[in-house]
Amino acid sequence: MQATDAVEACGQRHYAPDMRVALGSDHAGYPLKQLLTATLSQRGVTVFDLGTHSEDAVDYPDYAVAVSKAVVDGRADRGIVVCGSGAGACVASNKIKGIRAATAHDTYTAHQAVEHDDVNVLCLGSRVIGEAVAIEVVDAFLGAVFSREERHVRRLNKVLALEES
Repeated sequence: MQATDAVEACGQRHYAPDMRVALGSDHAGYPLKQLLTATLSQRGVTVFDLGTHSEDAVDYPDYAVAVSKAVVDGRADRGIVVCGSGAGACVASNKIKGIRAATAHDTYTAHQAVEHDDVNVLCLGSRVIGEAVAIEVVDAFLGAVFSREERHVRRLNKVLALEES
């Protein structure tokens, strides 16, 4: 898939309506997670809301791990974690074997991370990104597919080998 195709695809929401997405957030990301949950559910996406369920203070690693484990164990095709900046959630998610998480606040990064790096968890910063852009970024992430080009497979295999060392 070319980058321009992915952008067109995300603008038209060309992702499988039967896609299963695990969503989680800390207290800072709760309002944006609620919006994303409602938006994706209205589009026919199966959403697993793994918390938090209020704006009471909680620790982001707990929700990053819950989302990541849902992806690794196959309950979800992709995961999305929202915290204040997206950074902490990304660090925690990447500690789970089999997870390739990226923080993205623009559509290019969101789709290229999947196309080139086979990213399976998107991390968003609710204090960084607005609601409309967040939805566009999620569309780009969910609409993208790993390219399977030889150079990307070679690089991904090197990343996967790091998990074993």
